[in-house]
Amino acid sequence: MSEPYIRARNLAKRYRSGEAALVVFEGLDLDVERGEMLALVGESGAGKSTLLHLLGGLDGPSEGTIHYGEREISGLTEADRADFRNREIGFVWQIHYLLPEFTALENVMMPLLIRGVAHLAAAAESEARLDEVGLHARASHRAGELSGGEQQRVVLARALVARPSVLLADEPTGNLDFRTGEMIFDLLAGLHRSHRLTSVLVTHNQSFARRCDRIVTLDKGGLVPDSVIRPQPEAGSGYL
Repeated sequence: MSEPYIRARNLAKRYRSGEAALVVFEGLDLDVERGEMLALVGESGAGKSTLLHLLGGLDGPSEGTIHYGEREISGLTEADRADFRNREIGFVWQIHYLLPEFTALENVMMPLLIRGVAHLAAAAESEARLDEVGLHARASHRAGELSGGEQQRVVLARALVARPSVLLADEPTGNLDFRTGEMIFDLLAGLHRSHRLTSVLVTHNQSFARRCDRIVTLDKGGLVPDSVIRPQPEAGSGYL
């Protein structure tokens, strides 16, 4: 751990609801250190996914700033934010959002093709990422021909194909059974280390949260002051 890489300051998000304002959170400060794997926990509706969307530049804050290193992303144009997301951030969602008409390989290639990478180069890089998640033999299968765990492994490969510095994951095991969820979390943790990522993971699974470097709780519109803890590894838990 060294200096904070992601820094959110005085962050607020509000929505209009008729004449009233719905406050999701406000005055929120958060640091994520370079190379850290941070678990973000809290009750449903606390704003965890909203915060992850802001950190990923998918939405803009009502107030406050978000820095990646020296770069402030909340003030970027939409086009510049899209380019930043494509190059710097890998996303993993609870719902896989794979395009059903395309193969696993073609789905993984999408971020590189959007960037303008040549087809052959994009295919080679995507094949390498599918091999890394153990799906080389399934590259030509469409999403509907894959199991839930295989689909989520395609999502991991797609998230990493552009070689991002940051991984943002929102309940990445939420739709999986216990054993498959364990396998996906172990794989995610291993990829976090091998790719030297900075990762923020939203999860309701306390066992997975305790295996991250740090846990932060979001509650009642802010971060709980004494919730920032560095957990000890569970006995018998390991990573791939």
